[in-house]
Amino acid sequence: MLYLVDGYNVTRRDSATSALSLLEQREALVARLRVRGRDLLGTGRIVVVFDGEGGLGLSTGGDVPVEIVYAHSRSADDEIVRIAGAANDLVVVVSSDRELAARTKGIAAGRAEVRESSCCFEAARGKRREATRGSVARDGGLPRNANAITRELKDLWLDEEDQ
Repeated sequence: MLYLVDGYNVTRRDSATSALSLLEQREALVARLRVRGRDLLGTGRIVVVFDGEGGLGLSTGGDVPVEIVYAHSRSADDEIVRIAGAANDLVVVVSSDRELAARTKGIAAGRAEVRESSCCFEAARGKRREATRGSVARDGGLPRNANAITRELKDLWLDEEDQ
């Protein structure tokens, strides 16, 4: 599965990133996808396409490698359509741009799906977490005994007045 993310289409629609500079928008989206890409999108290759100049890149450091592509002299939409047309895999385009959706489905007929930009928003986290059972959902990723361990460490290391 190939996920093609329309970078600025996602960041400009997300209240968590829309007021940031373009550089900060790019960094925030890529960082989020590196850490939560599989939760938000699913398993597969993630390519984020941005308008403008820049290099090709691979962002690592989280759970998921994220490829970064800049459209250079063409638009991000044109670059997404080009990549989708050349892909052999099922392609999922993440964008709320209806024209891009139609173009992608036209060039990758039967192999393309489109998802709204909101599937990459941090708010999508709550929907996934509610469906999860166990301590990860209840404690935000902490093991069941994390609070007991914290209390024990406080008792060992801190004076009563610091607690």
